[in-house]
Amino acid sequence: MTQLKGAVLIGQSGGPTSVINASALGCIETALKSDVVTRVYGAAHGIKGVLDDIIYDMNEEDPAELGLMRFTPSSVLGTCRYKLKDYKVDETDYKRILEIFRKYDIRYFFYNGGNDSMDTCNKISQFMAKNDYECRVMGIPKTIDNDLALTDHCPGFGSAAKYVATTCMEVYRDAKVYGTGSVTVVEVMGRNAGWLTAASAIATYKGMGPDLIYLPEVAFDLEQFISDIERVYNEKGDVLVAVSEGIVDKDGKYISELLASGEKSKDAFGHVQMGGLAANLANYANTKIKAKVRGLEFGIIQRCAAHLASETDVTEAYAAGAAAFKAAEAGETDKMVAFKRGAGAEYSCETVLVNLTEVANFEKKVPREWINEAGNGLLQPFIDYTLPLIQGESKVPMEDGVPRFATLKKIQAK
Repeated sequence: MTQLKGAVLIGQSGGPTSVINASALGCIETALKSDVVTRVYGAAHGIKGVLDDIIYDMNEEDPAELGLMRFTPSSVLGTCRYKLKDYKVDETDYKRILEIFRKYDIRYFFYNGGNDSMDTCNKISQFMAKNDYECRVMGIPKTIDNDLALTDHCPGFGSAAKYVATTCMEVYRDAKVYGTGSVTVVEVMGRNAGWLTAASAIATYKGMGPDLIYLPEVAFDLEQFISDIERVYNEKGDVLVAVSEGIVDKDGKYISELLASGEKSKDAFGHVQMGGLAANLANYANTKIKAKVRGLEFGIIQRCAAHLASETDVTEAYAAGAAAFKAAEAGETDKMVAFKRGAGAEYSCETVLVNLTEVANFEKKVPREWINEAGNGLLQPFIDYTLPLIQGESKVPMEDGVPRFATLKKIQAK
């Protein structure tokens, strides 16, 4: 494969994580060292920045400030939830993207995101090839939901799982201080896959976690939910419950919609906006059980708690970004970087490449055999899978007692 000389463009998309910028940094720093790269650019707010021609020149950033991206949560370049139509139906956006690519001589494009982002990446790759514009397109995985296909796990999950497990342990301690019976329902992110909610089982494994855990992988029944709570309450006097925001009934209807007072809004991809489930379940339980019942929603802090990031997650996230550029430089395109876990007893992991067409719009669920028969708890195989991913503490730089996060100049390219 002959060398392809030109500029690099990276964009970030979808919900942020505490390590998404570590992945971007891995790609940017590796690209800046390459002899085939003429310039490194960042797209403001993902593909929207490309369409709007808001492109940042990363060569103008101070290297030390860029380096702080490793420890900075959320999306430094900005993110979006913008759905590209099928180019076979409407080429408008794609023609604009091609125009911008030509303007800046973009020959390497990297998109850092989850399921919908991999779909966007795949569509752009196909359109560029169709129009004989040589551009190597690579997906860099990111999602706290851990639901991308063909990868052992996703950057962002380990840190979010560490946060969920730790916070559940803290809530467990708080719920028992008064010596009076209580029921606490915590809501964890996870639309259609329950990986992150399942991480609360790490707290249970340590003896201070949820008594009941409900995932979208198993149909949820409100009456069985009350029965489960009553059984645990009678046994222990206190109940801690973890529920995924995306739990559904036997007909596939979101419980959050069934209990909501009004119709929930949807995003650009048609996904129902989540939230409010814990409070609504607590209110429902309060009509059935004579105990103090409260609902807690962990909210967006699950995905931006860099102070509790897993060092394993940070290191692997950076490696994914670096591997994406190296693969593209070597001639690969239309691929996503994935993780392959080693077979030995001691945890090890390597990056591999998978086809974007096999990843886009597929969701990886928690294996049913990792969930107990009753569908309200996790088994040891899940613990064994997750524990290595939450190891180590990220060395976040501190200044005046608070984290020192990256502040980029974001000089717009001409």
